[in-house]
Amino acid sequence: MLLQRTLAALVLAPLVILVILLSSTPVVGLVGALAFLVAAWEWIQLSGVRSTLWRGVVLTAAAAIFVLLWWAHATWTPLLLAAGIAWWLVACLWLRHFAFAAAPTCENLALKLLAGALVIFPAWIALLSIHGHSPHGNWWMLLAFVVVWASDIGAYFSGRAFGKRKLAPQISPGKTWAGVYGALVAGVAVTSLSGWLLDVRGGKLLALALLAAITVAASIVGDLLESLMKRHAQVKDSGSLIPGHGGLMDRMDSVFAALPVFAAGLLLLGL
Repeated sequence: MLLQRTLAALVLAPLVILVILLSSTPVVGLVGALAFLVAAWEWIQLSGVRSTLWRGVVLTAAAAIFVLLWWAHATWTPLLLAAGIAWWLVACLWLRHFAFAAAPTCENLALKLLAGALVIFPAWIALLSIHGHSPHGNWWMLLAFVVVWASDIGAYFSGRAFGKRKLAPQISPGKTWAGVYGALVAGVAVTSLSGWLLDVRGGKLLALALLAAITVAASIVGDLLESLMKRHAQVKDSGSLIPGHGGLMDRMDSVFAALPVFAAGLLLLGL
């Protein structure tokens, strides 16, 4: 499985990097919206919408919201980033009470669809905000993804080497506190080095390192929330789109949580 995951990552990661570095912000926004819609389709299934017709209706509504946000994102960016961050704080409470909304009722389905909107749309606005930022918006965008990738790698190897104390055994038995520490170290190290290469110095570099730690923490919450959704839906993966990785939501869950935090932090730091 590790070999299959590695090969898939070696194919997908260069494509993501090329799109981020070589494309304009409108192109990145379009590609991001298409990818996020695929993830939204998987989230809709996890929420409990069984009918393909109704999944299509909800997805069409999501696509319409993307169009509206594109025309209004300059005005709504701060509010949507704040909403995204607030949602992930609320999600921490949900993780503590993991049985909440587990029953397959209409009310819980509606709640999970609303949660999906708060997961996906603020992340897309954050993507536009970071990539459209001047100067070095494309490099900051790449760093947002690299922070998540590095923290995933750090969590995997530190968890395997030192992991004993479980982080959230009822939600994701494989995650450990050692993995969290490895993720934090890797994410902060990569961000500090990248910030220095982007001419960030002094107190702002220290603040950027702190932002990296908060971003990594958010990415872990994002990962756990999707694991909670899969527990409720009683499935192993959100889909089967990516060999060895499952669905797109399985790969993007951490990114969805990390992007609003990282975007808001860059705006506050003036970077």
